[in-house]
Amino acid sequence: MDRLTALHIFADIAESGSFTATADRLELSRPMVTRAVAELEQWLGARLLQRTTRRVTLTDAGEQCLRRSHDMLALRASLEEEIAPADGQLRGQLRLTSSMSFAHTHLAAALGEFLVRHPQLKIDLDAGDRALNLVEARIDLAIRISAEPDPALIARPLAACASVLVAAPGYLSSRGPLAEPGDLAGQRCLGHSHFGRHEWRLQRGEETRTIAVDCRFTANEATVLLQAALAGHGIALVPAYLAASALAAGTLCPVLPEWKPRELTIYALYASRRHLAPAVRALIDHLVERFAVPPWLAGA
Repeated sequence: MDRLTALHIFADIAESGSFTATADRLELSRPMVTRAVAELEQWLGARLLQRTTRRVTLTDAGEQCLRRSHDMLALRASLEEEIAPADGQLRGQLRLTSSMSFAHTHLAAALGEFLVRHPQLKIDLDAGDRALNLVEARIDLAIRISAEPDPALIARPLAACASVLVAAPGYLSSRGPLAEPGDLAGQRCLGHSHFGRHEWRLQRGEETRTIAVDCRFTANEATVLLQAALAGHGIALVPAYLAASALAAGTLCPVLPEWKPRELTIYALYASRRHLAPAVRALIDHLVERFAVPPWLAGA
């Protein structure tokens, strides 16, 4: 976390007398507020706050830090006001991260449209599934698919993300029909290597089945699993947005279409609403609008 942000959080705690109140006022998570103070105390080598069950008070070092914090935050506010573009154009560079599959199929086009609207902006996209510390990696916005996003981050839902079971017509014709989830146990399945145990949880109405599947081929990226399925090497569980084109073209077929895998959500994740740059806020609004009706559901 940058030190000016940590100073701002510390100054608010000094005023509110509560970590929880500051988290609510600044629209941050409680863990982020706690981490900001810990990093500030480590940087200065002094304890700044005394914590009791009822209230948080300043130490002597905290009193000195608060005076300097007000000076530095006032200077930052003055500087931002002086250098703000007079024409209102969004400028600078945004750094994003996203899964490879979503970046390839839909995000790249959405970002291109945004850049057309804002010609003074630049975007750098890190496409990959590895977890990144947004602050340390200087990432402005992460686009992630999850059931439970990181509680230390602010999460803005963009779209629902259903998954589907798919296989090539040739594979299915050689194996015979699948009538119910238990039939998956005898199939060649293609799994994500992030999961140690390969169990597919499927639901039909109120009925839920969890099936242990044999994944002799695994990969850490959904696009690879899709290509393996297209090549006839087995049944893959992949996001619907990734498989939509192949299903429409008939190069993949749905498997057990009445049984639905767990639905996830595509989120835009960022560190704080309070310090959100205008360009980031504009991009989030663009993505919310762009995926309000997910393009992979068109004609579904």
